[in-house]
Amino acid sequence: MSVIYQRVALIGLGLIASSMAHAMRRGGLVGEIVGTARSAETRDIAREVGFCDRIVDTAAEAAEGADLVVLAVPVGAMGAVAQEIGPVLKAGATVTDVGSVKRAVIDAVAPHLPAGVHFIPGHPLAGTEHSGPRSGFAELYDNRWCILVPNGAEEVATQRLCSLWQSMGANVEMMDADHHDLVLAVTSHAPHLIAYTMVGVADDLGRVTDTEVINYSAAGFRDFTRIAASDPTMWRDVFLTNKDATLEILGRFTEELFALQRAIRTGDGDHLFDYFTRTRAIRRGIIEAGQDTDAPDFGRSVKHD
Repeated sequence: MSVIYQRVALIGLGLIASSMAHAMRRGGLVGEIVGTARSAETRDIAREVGFCDRIVDTAAEAAEGADLVVLAVPVGAMGAVAQEIGPVLKAGATVTDVGSVKRAVIDAVAPHLPAGVHFIPGHPLAGTEHSGPRSGFAELYDNRWCILVPNGAEEVATQRLCSLWQSMGANVEMMDADHHDLVLAVTSHAPHLIAYTMVGVADDLGRVTDTEVINYSAAGFRDFTRIAASDPTMWRDVFLTNKDATLEILGRFTEELFALQRAIRTGDGDHLFDYFTRTRAIRRGIIEAGQDTDAPDFGRSVKHD
């Protein structure tokens, strides 16, 4: 593979960015990787792991002279980072992000970017329950989807970023920002909220002790609530910035749940059987599409910003 970008700046050095660095190195896709993170401890760990060529102290220093700048920080922090790097971005550079929400990111970032800079929001649908610079690995994006939002950027810039993601192993889909936010409310945001809620229910149920929840977690509870181990800051920002779509899906979920409650209460076995048969078929479709493959030694792959 040939070099796609000479210099890439990674702003934020958690699971997603560190995995990008490992994948870019695996394929020889970039000339230089410059990284930074808000925490000095994170920067020190990244230096120790060595997935970047240089680690610098500020976002502006990382972005200066970069051909591609990747915003891998919580959604709520992206506007401030964009404001910091805007003055140092070179003409023709591309700025992208890896956030789980797209409309709010566009609204927060775009006003701070100068003319001549391409802004192409992105969202790799990959991750694990692990976080931090030590958790990254090159295979994270293999056969996973990455959604790009062209956002009016020039075709050549969009295709260049698309080529990078494909060369890192991902399948790429172009999508409108608002449609992305609705799709992710269904496939990621609402499920995470429900998982957090189920853990809270278990914690609040006085007749079931914490020890029993831990010791006797059957596969259903353990697997379903695994995603509740995800980063609290990230998910706080996701729900605050994608609230309309999430509330719409939660409303639909509540209606479905009420229908199932009624079927259980009235003994309507036919309704339950038909419902479970239909939803099982959808689940099997996910498996057949290859989106339920476990990542070796790193836990099961789940959406993570």
